Amino acid sequence: MALRALDALEGVESTGVAAGYVEEAAAESEGDTAVALGAVRILGADVLAPYVLRHWALPDEESYVIDLALSALPPARPAPPPPPGGPEAPWLRAWADWGLVAALARVAPGHSSAHTAPLPEAPPACDDALPRRRPAVAGPEDADPDETAREGWVPWAVRMAALAPLALPGLDGPVHASARAGVTGLARGACRSMLRRDFPTAARLARWLAWLHHEGVPLPLDPVPFTQHLTLLGVGGRLALDTAIARELLREEPL
Repeated sequence: MALRALDALEGVESTGVAAGYVEEAAAESEGDTAVALGAVRILGADVLAPYVLRHWALPDEESYVIDLALSALPPARPAPPPPPGGPEAPWLRAWADWGLVAALARVAPGHSSAHTAPLPEAPPACDDALPRRRPAVAGPEDADPDETAREGWVPWAVRMAALAPLALPGLDGPVHASARAGVTGLARGACRSMLRRDFPTAARLARWLAWLHHEGVPLPLDPVPFTQHLTLLGVGGRLALDTAIARELLREEPL
């Protein structure tokens, strides 16, 4: 699915990202169709990244398949609480669902989809004053309920990397506000990932840096050579898609 999205973004493949993938799966067996619909949900908003970035109209067959995936696996209601108040995996899944529905509304504003996804709560905030590996911890019971949990930049950057499919133009919410407030943590996390040769994480954080650049946010790290270096690695799959999306964001003029 990620390779299909990459081909569409680079103009290699004319068949719809989700529709083509599910069609191929259906031609093989019914079980593969269910797996393909699950892949749509896992990739989240990146299924629609070529349409968002290229400003293409969404074909009807694409919106139909996305609706089908959302019907087969409806978003959780209410959205699970963020860590440390709840487990991380369901909360990340809730954000992926929100991103997919929000991207669908952006590229197909006239599409009458019955599917919505609740807006999850904000992630823990990056606090540069804390030890860099300090995890988010729940506050005392009498703490202000509106006070966001805080953590060191290492676990925060890893979590933001997992939320990278939200780094697309037109999507905005608590995660994006957290990115704007944590530019230093994102830059540190990107450099740390590159030095550790954790290139998938580096590419996901490069997307956030490119998105911030596109938003006109000043950055302590130039995302252009950073993204160019990732491109020169020549790695395929999801890493290549994340890097290609970062390149597209950097090509557009900052807002």
